[in-house]
Amino acid sequence: MSFLGYKSTVEDGDLVIIYLGHDSMLPLDVRQGETTQTRFGALRHSELIGKQYGSKVQTLGGKGFVHVLHPTPELWTINLPHRTQILYSTDIGVIISQLELKPGSVVVESGTGSGSLSHALARAVAPSGHLHTFEFHEQRAATAGKEFVDHGLSELVTIQCKDAINDGFGMVDAADAVFLDLPSPWSAICHAKAALKAGGGRICSFSPCIEQVQKTCLELTAQGFEEVSTLECILRTYDVRTISLPVPKLGFESPTGTQAEKSNTKTDKDEQVIGNDDNDDSSKVKEEVTDTNGSKGKGRKRERLDYNPKEKGPKGQSNCVVMKCTTQPKEMPGHTGYLTFATLFKK
Repeated sequence: MSFLGYKSTVEDGDLVIIYLGHDSMLPLDVRQGETTQTRFGALRHSELIGKQYGSKVQTLGGKGFVHVLHPTPELWTINLPHRTQILYSTDIGVIISQLELKPGSVVVESGTGSGSLSHALARAVAPSGHLHTFEFHEQRAATAGKEFVDHGLSELVTIQCKDAINDGFGMVDAADAVFLDLPSPWSAICHAKAALKAGGGRICSFSPCIEQVQKTCLELTAQGFEEVSTLECILRTYDVRTISLPVPKLGFESPTGTQAEKSNTKTDKDEQVIGNDDNDDSSKVKEEVTDTNGSKGKGRKRERLDYNPKEKGPKGQSNCVVMKCTTQPKEMPGHTGYLTFATLFKK
């Protein structure tokens, strides 16, 4: 199963993403003869084999259905087993952009963790680039290495079980970019500097505490890095709702019934005076109106209403404009960490 390309149909042994809803998905290794329980009922793996990716699949008993999706780094980030705290797509997109990664780039990552960022980095540098990722925890490194093989990324990713802070990366003049996700990233900046190519490169450090950011920035400056900047990526979700705004009566109402007769007997003038209730001349506006066939004068029909005078608001008030609006959240939770970027210009 490859995360770098797409297949048209599901095969036995594939890793697929079962879509139950916008906030409910699960990864599934398809095995002939097996059955998986979902909230919509039992799902036979044999029903998936041969289906096109994106298909709707009925569960046993007709209780519901699911969709079978092809895995991508983004979907894997949502569904992967958490062995450590992970980075999500919001941060991942900024990291890849700011590190200026492209096909053919060589990037160093420490540490690997659950492999969320690793999958996205591998796809960004494919097909001719390479990711060197380091993880000090032996079991996590072994599990991530197996996942890279199973997901068709083994030719693009080299994983090593190594303490990058104390032992370094063992690379000199080799990388275009370095990413650090370590408890004390300032201790590994000298190793990152040595790993970057002779022409220089970019570095990114992810830290959950601002005190870590301060130490990292000081060390980056001391090591000769420039363009040091720190970002915090926060998603702001707007609430869309329908509201009714009361509109004052300004004389726009179409004449009906008795009011229509009165308007026809008042005057033959081609003007309608519109003003406020106190007849203040300074606030009056003259508006020329026409009927539906373009002629002026009696029998005119006003078409310039931008609201419904009979519209009822949520509390029963009349003469309202009903419209969509958005509101910002009153409280916005902070993020889990800060991204610090810098550039090294080597001579």
